[in-house]
Amino acid sequence: MQFRDLVKQYNALQSQINQAIHDVVAGGQYIMGQQVAELERLLSAYVGTKHCITCANGTDALTLALKAWGIGKGDAVFVPDFTFFSSAEVVALEGATPVFVDVDTATFNIDPQSLEDCIRRVKEEGAMVPRVIVAVDLFGLPANYGALRDVADRYGLLILEDGAQGFGGSIDDRRACSFGDISTTSFFPAKPLGCYGDGGAVFTDNDEWAAAIASLRLHGKGVDKYDNVRIGLNSRLDTLQAAVLQVKLQSFDRELEQVNTAAHEYSRQLSSHVVTPMTPNGYRSSWAQYTIQLSDMSCRNALQRALRNAGIPSMVYYPKPMHAQTAFRSLSQSADYSRYAATRLCDTVLSLPMHPYIELSEIDQVCRAVIDNLV
Repeated sequence: MQFRDLVKQYNALQSQINQAIHDVVAGGQYIMGQQVAELERLLSAYVGTKHCITCANGTDALTLALKAWGIGKGDAVFVPDFTFFSSAEVVALEGATPVFVDVDTATFNIDPQSLEDCIRRVKEEGAMVPRVIVAVDLFGLPANYGALRDVADRYGLLILEDGAQGFGGSIDDRRACSFGDISTTSFFPAKPLGCYGDGGAVFTDNDEWAAAIASLRLHGKGVDKYDNVRIGLNSRLDTLQAAVLQVKLQSFDRELEQVNTAAHEYSRQLSSHVVTPMTPNGYRSSWAQYTIQLSDMSCRNALQRALRNAGIPSMVYYPKPMHAQTAFRSLSQSADYSRYAATRLCDTVLSLPMHPYIELSEIDQVCRAVIDNLV
């Protein structure tokens, strides 16, 4: 059993993917070929934004957004304490300070009340200027953008949607990667829409920011590649990855249906035994992960060992909150992290095998093993 079976997906799409790769190799346009521009058009239409700018990876996508906004020293950027490292790493790389915000235990996403408390604290201390909220769509579920937008408007902050895991999720009829002032995603192979290497994209309706990001991803290019008007990055999505993503996008909605069916079956079997993921009314997850919560760390670790012995892969996303990362221990922040839900989640979460091609028999096998090995 695979945690996320990319081979099954390839087998289902093999002829189309092979043809798309062949066309790129035969055409000889390996960097910024026509497939890149076409993918950007398709992604923009799918998400519902005016602009899509692809780039080399999801981390660069976040970096490009912060650079377009001029975020730097003296700026406070509010980041969930329970997320992957890059959500905060990019802030520090720009010279700004990540301020870690607690999360909602039911959705794993940033807690609007904790966010407002953190903003008020930063304003009262006066050492930094609040600038940006990084809202992560963790495990495939969009964050609470209605509440987050209220907070952002009240304090004059920008929202950067980190949709690295969220592509394909939605709230009512609006899709993930359209909720931020700028939104980003990752096409890392294990993501809901993944390529066969690294890749990322930035989405926005703002013409000025889109132009800046398009320049920044190409060394700060101006009217031509030898007219550099700003300090930028080398962050292009290569043509082969764009071709693969075009094929996968064609089957993406079908795969979303399949993965939501799988999640429903997991919850049906497990909800009376463990804490299962919650999807609020009107929300749809793209299920980058299916994550349960156990009673404590010893129970979680014992279950993971039992699953491993049964040949069932599982993962802990994430074992350490952002505030406890070695790279951030020098930050002087006054929050009482011991009271954060994020701290407890790191001790109790466990992610189970999840992908669009998982079979019902495999879900049954996982659920039986979970139920039989709870302590």
